[in-house]
Amino acid sequence: MGLYLVDTVVFVAFIASVIAIGMWMSREEKDSESYFLAGRGLSWWLIGFSLIAANISTEQFVGMSGDAAREVGLAIAGYEWLAAVTLVFVAFFFLPKFLRAGIYTIPEFLEHRYNQYARLVMSLFTMMMLVVVNISAVIYSGAKLVDVLVEHPLVNLQTASIAIGSLAAVYVMFGGLKACAWADLLQGSALIIGGGMILFFALGALDAADPAAIAPNAEIAAEIQDASPLQKFLTVHDEKLCTIRPANDSKVPWTALIIGLWIPNFFYWGLNQYIMQRTLGSRSLAEGQKGIVFAAAMKLLIPFIVVFPGMMALTLFREDMQKEAREKTNITSLVLFEHLSGESTGLLEGLNEHVTKAIEEAKAELTKSEAEAKDDAKQVVFNMESEFVELYPEVAARIVAYNKKVAADNNLTYSVEAAGPQGVLYFFDLMGFGPDEPEPKADAGEPSDQDVNGAIVAAASGDDRFDVAKQMIGVDEDAAFPLLIKKLVPPGGLYGFMIAAIMGAVLSSLASMLNAASTIFSMDLYKRYFVPATSEAGLVFVGRTCVIVFAILGIVVAPHLSHPMFGGIFTFIQEFQGFISPGILAVFLFGLFVRKASTLAGIIGLVANPIIYGGLKWLDKIPGLGSMEWARQLTNFAFLDRMAVTFFAILAIMSIATIVAPRKELYEFKANTTMNLDSSKGAKVFGTLIILATAALYWFFRGSAVIPF
Repeated sequence: MGLYLVDTVVFVAFIASVIAIGMWMSREEKDSESYFLAGRGLSWWLIGFSLIAANISTEQFVGMSGDAAREVGLAIAGYEWLAAVTLVFVAFFFLPKFLRAGIYTIPEFLEHRYNQYARLVMSLFTMMMLVVVNISAVIYSGAKLVDVLVEHPLVNLQTASIAIGSLAAVYVMFGGLKACAWADLLQGSALIIGGGMILFFALGALDAADPAAIAPNAEIAAEIQDASPLQKFLTVHDEKLCTIRPANDSKVPWTALIIGLWIPNFFYWGLNQYIMQRTLGSRSLAEGQKGIVFAAAMKLLIPFIVVFPGMMALTLFREDMQKEAREKTNITSLVLFEHLSGESTGLLEGLNEHVTKAIEEAKAELTKSEAEAKDDAKQVVFNMESEFVELYPEVAARIVAYNKKVAADNNLTYSVEAAGPQGVLYFFDLMGFGPDEPEPKADAGEPSDQDVNGAIVAAASGDDRFDVAKQMIGVDEDAAFPLLIKKLVPPGGLYGFMIAAIMGAVLSSLASMLNAASTIFSMDLYKRYFVPATSEAGLVFVGRTCVIVFAILGIVVAPHLSHPMFGGIFTFIQEFQGFISPGILAVFLFGLFVRKASTLAGIIGLVANPIIYGGLKWLDKIPGLGSMEWARQLTNFAFLDRMAVTFFAILAIMSIATIVAPRKELYEFKANTTMNLDSSKGAKVFGTLIILATAALYWFFRGSAVIPF
């Protein structure tokens, strides 16, 4: 579906209005406090909408709905519902201390508690994470939406990334935080309305669909024959409507609900610069608390307009999602396989001009790479998702045969029985293994070619001679939400409004992240270490220059995130934030409650995070450890459980450091503000109700077992 004239007018008018209002409201920003913190004058309702709009973007609409379409289902809503509880705690335990200290940035608080080097380390970590992970991920997810919706030879992930990143950079360069906040008010409202529209249209499409086409079996098809749209949704997706996942789930195990999932939530909502910058700009503590609690209430609604439609997308448009995988995501891997094997898969033939151009570009890039390749170039072993094997069995057989030859030619030792949890996760259902069972099941029978291929990939993943990053997927789940818009939203104004709401969210999130990253560089690095005597106008100029640089870096990284190895964009963001989030949270909490904690303990805690987390993630890649069972077991932790282990390990290290070298006197937090720090009683009441509502949602969607092991 293309944009009609009226849709184009609505889209352009909405985006232009948002930008114009933001620019007008921030037209008098001349000093650093005005540009970076909106003059500390934001009201509660503006803070609440701004928090939601800064948070909810295409990383949720594309990434989270994609995970919901996968086997994770409603469990992915834990990021939203537990965030509501987290926000309540942030409002009454974190925010008072931040506002009392009168800080511009979260790293600045660590200087108050520890020393300037703790601030420096956190500033560097946070800035790198914002640019490499958050900014690039939002640019990619927005570009993914454009790539699916706009079928034109000139539109692809690269060109869409350039357009989105550039527009966001220009927007925030001339606006600052107040522009972001006022734009967020409009975009946050449009986003919730647009998400509600998608839910409504998806339920309508589910109701109109043939029961036999959407039901997993004939029995359920008969059951939903005369059911209401809501009942059809609940029945068809019954297995996915469970917030409690088994302990061996790779993304949201029930164990993560105890510790692991709280770590990214508290880091994101309490210690994340681009989120907390909104609350640091509040006119009083009470206004900030009311704004945060208002945002918490809205977080309870998000899964209904993001997660539920994602589930329905796979049910309604599985063939379209398969087409997206075949014609876009798999192109590079298929071109490489045909080149290396000398065989045609047939999957690159008879495609439209847009796809043919992508194939030619992939071939040209391959030729260029080979010309620059060294003699020690790695051997490629191809991995396949189980649904790819089911869809294209003949192609899968050729890939398996090729991988066997590569293994034989390079004397790669592999064993189906030994692969166990080390085997690539996509092959678990084919190999007859459970995710934490190293022995094959009794009914597994003789290993098939696919079993052997899983073992080859498992063995090659621990061998430096091989590249196992080339993967073939059957379904592109990240296309779920874009397809819902493309297939269900009617033209004539609504389509343009929907795209404007989503793209507005992209610009809002990007603007927030770019502003936060530039604030950290300007206030924590440039003013502190490079030019301490810089003027207020000079700081604003440096901040605006940083916006351009960070946007360019994000644009360069973004297209590479389409690779299946990242497991979906939402998972990519959450997993890679684990390199800093457990340590920052541990250092903050330890410094808050252990007043004898020394400056050394704070620095060690921050630096230890990427070492411990990275070790747990890649331990089996260290030569000599890949074949050891204990190393394989550690690397197969769900990343949320890995965060929990890292968090407690850092607390233990900081405890030892404090015992060995404690502060000579108890630390006292000093006030550095004239702001009204009276707490909001009304916010406390509503915060309590939000916690109870979250517990009720988890109880209602608990599934058939409370703790399924």
